[in-house]
Amino acid sequence: MEFIEFLDRTELEIIKLVEEAGYKTAENTKLCLLSENYVGFLNIRKKEIIICTNNAKKREGYTILRKNDKDIFKRTSIHIKKALRHEAVHVAQECNDGKLLKIDRKLSMNPSKINALNGSIKISGEEEKERQAYILEDKPKLIKNNLRKYCF
Repeated sequence: MEFIEFLDRTELEIIKLVEEAGYKTAENTKLCLLSENYVGFLNIRKKEIIICTNNAKKREGYTILRKNDKDIFKRTSIHIKKALRHEAVHVAQECNDGKLLKIDRKLSMNPSKINALNGSIKISGEEEKERQAYILEDKPKLIKNNLRKYCF
């Protein structure tokens, strides 16, 4: 899967935990065609995290010709890493019987994520779960801790 080349060690550790929890990863499935704005999904029924690598690349202008442009690579990588971490939060929520995780109430969502949050709510219908995933997607250590806490 191509998205792996955009990840760091931390995200590879998250994938390992997600897989140990019984979930798979997939890339560029039909769900990704809903909109170029979406970079990740969790298919609960299939127990599968889907990464829309092509959408992330399109959003940042990543092409074969621009592959060596470090700035474009980095921005594409950030999109993919955040999508993976976001969906991993949903895995932890599923491991918690579909409930919200117990996290510090002082943690808050970056206001720049409001549009993304609203788009996610349209698909999932789960405002608080989405808000929690957007809060935690920038905190990979907390994601790993929550996966361990709720899935094992």
